[in-house]
Order: sequence, then C-alpha cells, then structure tokens
Amino acid sequence: MRPRGSAKAARFGESVIREMSRVCAREGGVNLAQGFPDFPAPLPMKEAAKRAIDADKNQYAVTWGAPALRAAIARRATAERGLGLDPDRNVTVCCGATEAMIATLLATTDPGDEVVIFAPFYENYGPDCVLSGAKARWVALRAPDWSFDPDELARAFGPRTRAVIVNTPHNPTGKVFTRAELEIIAALCLEHDALAITDEIYEYILYDGAEHVALATLPDMAERTVTISGLSKTWSATGWRIGWCLASPDLTLAIRKVHDFLTVGAPAPLQEAAAEALGFGPEYFRGLVREYHARRDALVGVLDELGFRVFPPRGAYYVMTGVERFQEPGEDDTAFAMRLVSGGGVATVPGSSFFPDPADGRHLIRFCFAKRLETLRGAAALLRERLA
Repeated sequence: MRPRGSAKAARFGESVIREMSRVCAREGGVNLAQGFPDFPAPLPMKEAAKRAIDADKNQYAVTWGAPALRAAIARRATAERGLGLDPDRNVTVCCGATEAMIATLLATTDPGDEVVIFAPFYENYGPDCVLSGAKARWVALRAPDWSFDPDELARAFGPRTRAVIVNTPHNPTGKVFTRAELEIIAALCLEHDALAITDEIYEYILYDGAEHVALATLPDMAERTVTISGLSKTWSATGWRIGWCLASPDLTLAIRKVHDFLTVGAPAPLQEAAAEALGFGPEYFRGLVREYHARRDALVGVLDELGFRVFPPRGAYYVMTGVERFQEPGEDDTAFAMRLVSGGGVATVPGSSFFPDPADGRHLIRFCFAKRLETLRGAAALLRERLA
C-alpha cells in the first residue's frame, strides 16, 4: 500500500492566488493577482533591520514576540482604540497574519464547533477551518455593495457557533464593514456567547471617507474579540512574515501555546525593525492612502473604460470585477483568467476561489493594484490590446 496524505489535506487544494503568481512567472505576464507590492518597503524600516542584523539580533526572540515589538503594537493599538492593551498579557507576534489566524482557530475551536464566515472570503479561511476541525457556516456578501442580510446572518448562528470571522477592510471585495453592520455581528456574538476573530490587515488602507471600526471597541466586545493584523500590507513587507493578534489574557495564553508549537517565533531582526515602523507618524499613513488612492483610480478607470463590471473598493487594494462581457461560450472564470495571462498577459485571480460554491464566482475575477503606476499602465496596455 502506498503512503497517502491525510483526509484533512484531501479536503482543499493549493492556494489559487499563489498558483496564479507561478503561472504569471511562467507566462512572463504582469502580476495583478497576488497581493504584494512591487515597490520598496520604507527605507527607515529596512535600515532598522540591517542594524538589528549587524547587532546580532539573529537568534530566537521571545516566542510570542520581541518585547520592543509587543510594546510598539500595544502603544499604537491603545492610542488608536483606547483598549488599554498590556504587551505582556494581550499581544502575540506570529509569522504573519496568516499564522495568527490558524493559531487562533486552533487555540479557540474544537472539532464540531462552527465558525461563521462571510463569502466571498479570503481563501485561507476555509482550509483553516478544516485544519482546526471546525465547520464553516457561510453567509453571503452581495454585490454591488457587498452587504449581508442580517436575518441570514442570524440563522447562521446556533448552539454550536464558536466564532465569526470578520475581515475588514475586506479581501477580495474591498468592502469596509460599517459600524452598524459590526453592531449586528457583535449583538449575535453576545447572544450566542461566540468569539469574533477579526482580520484587520488592511486597516489603514481606506478610500472615499470610509472609516475603519475595530470590532473590539464596541461595547462588551473587547474580551471576546481576537484582533489580527500585521506588517505586510501597511508597511509593504509581505515577505517579512510579521503579524500579530490582540486578545484577552486567557485567549492570549491559548494562542501563544499553539503559536509556539507551530512556528516557535517570527524572524528576530525583522521584529526589531517592525517595532520602529510602528512608530511612524501620521504623515506616513497619509502618504500611504494618497498613493493607493491614485493606484485604485488608475486601475478602476481602465477597467471601466474596457467594460468590466467594476465594484470599486472602499478599502484594501483589490478590485472585484464581473467579466461576463469577455467570456467565451462555456468559459468559466478560471479559463478566462488563464486566457488573460497566457503569452505574457495580465495575471488575476479567478473569482471562484473566494466562494464555497465555485459557481458563485464563475463570472468574477480579482485584480490587485498594490503596484507601481508604471506597472498598472503596462497592464492597462495589455488589457486594451486583448479586450478592447
């Protein structure tokens, strides 16, 4: 008998997002698929990393995060949210927000528990539930504004509900959950004694007056919310793998135990540099939003011009689009995305990868605009050549 993989691993495939990056490299295309910038990370942060390496900060940091970084995270979150976070009792540093999410689910759910997830969803959440033994309960976000039906959400909560995952600003749609929507979610968490696990990795990337509201700041939610964020998106360093989660002391202890045996700890010298980056002043964040706003408008303008069905984002750095106009008879989203990138075209992400039922995304694709304006202009020329 040949060795085989586990039943868990058989229940999900590889990341479609990362696969599209590999396809793009093979085809020599322009990568508007995976969510990483093609421009430099902030110079002061990079210089701080070099100093940390030269100072031999090259061995294990404290498992749950270097003291300087945990203190910087707590200071910023406390100043912005007023939660009075203690770096020793409320903060855990992980290998990116991705590890923070699976560590949290493994630490807070048991096999048979249910986790409510909004769809479309960031593709890791489904496999994370499989790996932790939890069952996903899906609630639809509906275009064009990606709103949810409060009654549908209420029906998704039940006696086995352990948690709800809230990603705001949202990947892949760019939705920013309103305070009123978060109050509905919070009320259900309180009614059903459920946790809220929030993925807020795009918290500073907002447009058109959108406001980021942290669910943990709502009444009675601080003790039952695990807030996840990280360095990757705001500080343009997706490869550094520095993320964190904020939680009550009891939940933090559970998360730290799981984190310890998953990865031991995040890269030590990069944690020292991240601590410096979290101290950047308001001018950095204003510049970040200004530059992303220009990138968003540049890409959305081209997609509108070409006839995509565009859903302009209010946060994050993705655009979901309908592609019915361009699909050939019988062509689904994956086939269309492959046709678009072939022979040096533009890489996108098929919409089906963001839905529990792939049919719901068969006419959608996601573009990423975390790229230089020159890159976006090059992609625009290719799209015009192929689709205009």
